[in-house]
Amino acid sequence: MAIYFYSTREEYGCFSNFSAHGFELDGVYWPTSEHYFQAQKFVGTPHVEQIRQVKTPKDAATMGRDRTRPLRPDWNDVKDDIMRQAVLRKFETHADIREVLVSTGDEPIVENSPIDYYWGCGADGSGKNMLGQVLMETREILRDRT
Repeated sequence: MAIYFYSTREEYGCFSNFSAHGFELDGVYWPTSEHYFQAQKFVGTPHVEQIRQVKTPKDAATMGRDRTRPLRPDWNDVKDDIMRQAVLRKFETHADIREVLVSTGDEPIVENSPIDYYWGCGADGSGKNMLGQVLMETREILRDRT
C-alpha cells in the first residue's frame, strides 16, 4: 500500500519539504529543505541569503518561483541532485523522522500534490513523483547504513 503525503499536518508530514526540520549544509543553517532547494536556484547571487532568511517555507517557495530573479542556467540539470542532497541531510540530521522514513519498509512513497506533476503525482496521479522517488532513494541509503 502506498504512503501518500502532502501537508505537514498529516501523518507523514515530515516528508514534506515544508516540515520544520532544519539542517546545516554548505556551511550554513537552513530552516527547511524548501529553503535550501529554492535558494540553490540562485547560487552565487544575494538571492540565496535572502531566501535562506525568510520566515516560512511558503515564502521561500514564492521567492524561488519568482522569475524576475536570475535562475541559474543549469537548473534543470542539477535540481534532482540538489533535492537528493537536501532530503538526505534533513533525514541524517533528525533521528525521529529518519525512523519514520525507514519504518515505511518498501512501500511506495507519493507526494500527493494536486498541482505538481514533476515533484508530485499531480491531480490525476500521472505525475513523475520525483520527491517520492528521492525519499525512497534516501530510505535505501539510510537503511544500508544501519
